[in-house]
Amino acid sequence: MDALQSRRIEAISIAVAVVAIGAGTAYYLYITRKPKPCLDPDNFKEFKLVKRTQLSHNVAKFRFELPTPDSVLGLPIGQHMSCRGKDSVGEDVVKPYTPTTLDSDVGYFELVIKMYPQGRMSHHFRELQEGDYLAVKGPKGRFKYQPNQVKAFGMLAGGTGITPMFQVARAIMENSKDKTNVSLIYANVTFEDILLKEELDNLAKSFPGRFKVYYVLNQPPEGWDGGVGYVTADMIKEHCPPPTADVQVDVEVWPSTNEQGHGSSPGRSWIHSPNAVPVLTEACCWRSAFLLVTHTTEQLIDYQGETQRLISSVGI
Repeated sequence: MDALQSRRIEAISIAVAVVAIGAGTAYYLYITRKPKPCLDPDNFKEFKLVKRTQLSHNVAKFRFELPTPDSVLGLPIGQHMSCRGKDSVGEDVVKPYTPTTLDSDVGYFELVIKMYPQGRMSHHFRELQEGDYLAVKGPKGRFKYQPNQVKAFGMLAGGTGITPMFQVARAIMENSKDKTNVSLIYANVTFEDILLKEELDNLAKSFPGRFKVYYVLNQPPEGWDGGVGYVTADMIKEHCPPPTADVQVDVEVWPSTNEQGHGSSPGRSWIHSPNAVPVLTEACCWRSAFLLVTHTTEQLIDYQGETQRLISSVGI
C-alpha cells in the first residue's frame, strides 16, 4: 500500500514538474518572442490617424495606430518608408518619410511633417484628419545602422532632413550597449523652421558628452548665439569629430529633391569616393563611418560649386 501511494505521489510530482516546465517555457517564449512587423515592403497597408498635433502654422505631428497595443512598425534604424496620398487634383502621390518613433514605441508610430504650400503630398497631410487612414509601404533603403559600428557620428542636416538623423541619434542614445558619440549640425532658414528642437535639446541634456547639437540659421533672430549662414568647413571642423586612422571615410553627396520635384541645385551634381555607402533616403546622403548628411533646402550647403571645396577643406 505504501509502495502504491509512493508511486502515485511520484507520478503526481512528475506531472506537476512537467506542467511547470511547460508553462515556464511558454511564458519565456511569449515574453521573448519578436513581434511581427506591421510594415510590408511590397504592399501598401493603411494605418489610422488617432492624433494630430499642430506644432506651428505649417508643421504637425501625426500619430498613427498600429493593429494592437503591442504591435511594432518594424522599421530598421536608418531606413524609411513610402507614404501614399492624393494631391490637390486627386492624383496619387508617393513620398518617403522617416518616423520619429522607434520600434520601442509599441502600438503606434509618429511622423513630423512640414507642409509646403505647393507640395503634392503636403496637400494630403493638410487634409488628413483624426480617423482618416494613411497608406504606407516599407521598409525602404539600403542602409541599416548597427550599434557600435563606428566610434563617432558627425551629422549634417537641413530642414526636414532632421527626421532620419533624429531616428538614428535617438536609437544610439537609448541603447545602453551602444557607446557611439553623435555630433549634429542642423541648419535652417529661421528659428521657427527648426523641427524637433525640444527633442534634440532633451537628448543633449540627457546624454551630455555623447550627443551634441549645433544650430545654424540663415536668418537668425536678434541675440542668436548659434551659427549663421551656410554650414562651413570651419563649423564642421569645430563641431564634428575629425577623421582618424581607424575611421573609414567615404563620401557620396546627392542633392535632395523637394516636394515639387526640383533639386536643390541645377542638374544632378554629386561627389563620390570609392566604396561609398548608398543614400539613406531620397533626401539623404551618407558618409560612411564618419559623416551623415541630409538636407531638403539649400541652406545646408551651397551645391553650386561649394560642396567639393567644403569636403576637401575638411580633409575627407
